[in-house]
Amino acid sequence: MKTALRTCPLCETACGLRLTLDDAGSVLRVEGDKEDPFSKGFLCPKGAALGQLDEDPDRLTRPMVRVDGELRPASWEEAFAEVHRGLTGIMAEHGRDAVALYFGNPTFHTMAGFLYRQPLTQVLGSRNVYSASTIDQMPKHVASGLMLGDPMAVAVPDLDRTDYMLILGANPVESNGSLCVAPDFKGRLQAIQARGGRVVVVDPRRTRTAELADEHVFVRPGTDACLLFGIVHTLLAEDLVKVDLNVNGLTELRTLANGFAPEAVEQACSVPAATIVRLAREIAAAPTAAVYARIGTCTAEFGSLAQWLVDVINVLTGNMDSVGGVMFAKTAGLEIFRSGQPFATGAWHSRVRGLPEVLGEFPVATMADEIETPGEGRIRALITVGGNPALSAPGAPRLARALSGLDFMVCVDPYLNETTRYATVILPPPRMLQSPHFDFLVQIIMVRNYARFSPPVLPLRDDQRSEAAILAKLLLILAGQAADADPAGAEEMLLGQLLAAVPELREGLEGQDGTELILDALLKLGSYGLSLEAMREAPHGMDLGPLRPRLGEILCTASGKVELAPATLAADVPRLLRRMREWASERDTMVLIGRRHLRSNNSWMHNVPSLVGGSNRCTLHVHPQDAARLGLGKRALVRSAVGELEVMVELSTAIMPGVVSLPHGWGHEESRQKVAREHAGVNANALTDEAVMDPVSGNAVFNGVPVTVVATEKASNLERK
Repeated sequence: MKTALRTCPLCETACGLRLTLDDAGSVLRVEGDKEDPFSKGFLCPKGAALGQLDEDPDRLTRPMVRVDGELRPASWEEAFAEVHRGLTGIMAEHGRDAVALYFGNPTFHTMAGFLYRQPLTQVLGSRNVYSASTIDQMPKHVASGLMLGDPMAVAVPDLDRTDYMLILGANPVESNGSLCVAPDFKGRLQAIQARGGRVVVVDPRRTRTAELADEHVFVRPGTDACLLFGIVHTLLAEDLVKVDLNVNGLTELRTLANGFAPEAVEQACSVPAATIVRLAREIAAAPTAAVYARIGTCTAEFGSLAQWLVDVINVLTGNMDSVGGVMFAKTAGLEIFRSGQPFATGAWHSRVRGLPEVLGEFPVATMADEIETPGEGRIRALITVGGNPALSAPGAPRLARALSGLDFMVCVDPYLNETTRYATVILPPPRMLQSPHFDFLVQIIMVRNYARFSPPVLPLRDDQRSEAAILAKLLLILAGQAADADPAGAEEMLLGQLLAAVPELREGLEGQDGTELILDALLKLGSYGLSLEAMREAPHGMDLGPLRPRLGEILCTASGKVELAPATLAADVPRLLRRMREWASERDTMVLIGRRHLRSNNSWMHNVPSLVGGSNRCTLHVHPQDAARLGLGKRALVRSAVGELEVMVELSTAIMPGVVSLPHGWGHEESRQKVAREHAGVNANALTDEAVMDPVSGNAVFNGVPVTVVATEKASNLERK
């Protein structure tokens, strides 16, 4: 048997693991690494199932190439020759905008995914770039960019030192934290309470996080921005403001907040005015406080306004860039994702709907438009890396149909899933335990500065290619090189760009491959003066200390000040005021929200037996009052403006009356993955409308979707039986 130390790569939390493997490389046991200074032995059910997920018999081990309409196993040489033929042919005939890129969530959690994302985008030179960001966290980037100049300046709660925590639209006890990396989030929240602090959760569901909190407040889905504006209004009206940063726009903010008195807000968000006022006073009175909002507020009509107002409150109460408030982590390596230039959007616009680019990409919600609509610049080929938009995108059934009509599609993915089933070529990366791991981007959202490098646990076989080699080969093909070009050339190109100002550093770099050489360079160029060798000598991880004030290092607005009322966001406030009045008159409308499970992460963890079943089921949560009023039985038909689903009903008093909930990422009835197909569920994105989005960020709207829920004939038949 063999013991190996490893960072869990399955979500943002970056927990340290201790693995026990047999001589054949199979994982016998997974334990939390108690010597890891950050996670301290914490382990969730997903991490415990790492071996099962990594050894999934349905994972692809060889490339697949479509021949006579069928995907068949092929050699790497054949696969890359087909990629070269397809992509170069389309670019030559229709231009580079005819090829699109889509990056899925897993690309944020692999070394190669991070290192090759921007180079692939730049070399392709297409305007049609998409990612999971616009079905997840893009409003946070936009709000941070407009307020602070840097879209990657994501303020995270100083969780271990705060006295008061207000959480909106987040369920970190089950998600393990998102845009806020904190292993054992539950334990850290309990520690706030143990030291005399207070935790308040605002959510349409009484989640596991809400059950732990000192107080849970129900809120109507989608109205978070109104509630937050009500808090801002109270802070300003009662002179509870203690701004200790150099800010711009305070007068304009007062004007914007005038229409959001708590009494007006109450009618829209179903939170009593007295509660709104009390929350504002509590935040202002606490010695330290942190307001944190996540995906429930991002994937809504006013996601960008909500994320902006979260940090407006943090600024107004003196808790921005302050110990015990919200702060900015400092990564172990060179922060190459920070441009130092003021953030802006709209450098170009989408061909069909005229939507502005944000962070160099278009909303996923318009991808089907760009594939289906004829004309110059139409998407004819697509490259996906670790993504499953045929399930995860709004209006997913339409996008799936559009994908089936592409001229060419190449997918870097280990599964034959709902998206890759339409591929011309599938290029499978190796097992996670055969790949090195270092969290580049995740380090910017940690509640404590920390780093850990995990070398590969198992070697590659001769018939495998590393993810870095696969992406490097794609990069070279897009750059006009032949299908048999050596991937090492791409690695040297990246190193050359990175070391342009310090070429002498190249000679002293260490690493077993190009990926490790690049990591060594980034570490040596970073502010901590680390190296890959130092990382290897700290296999349990390296504690780099608590968060420290550093806003001055990253603030890069044109004014040099924190912008409290950016023009782009201020321009969207009248829309919120109009919608607030509509919400006040729509209180009988049923709305749909998503749901997160402890044992699930998007669409790719439903093929492991230990992670499906039990509470992790694709059911419609309905409050008993609503079920009785609607006459619901065991199944119901849920209809939205764009689609309908028949789904199993699960009664729950944890859901707010007038709200129903479906989990995200299901709908595997046609999957080639055996376990996932047996637990197929339904795809909630058959109900979401790709025409509706947060216009500021382009983010999809998955929460607060108006629906009708009716009993089905099938339900009546089941009840009679």
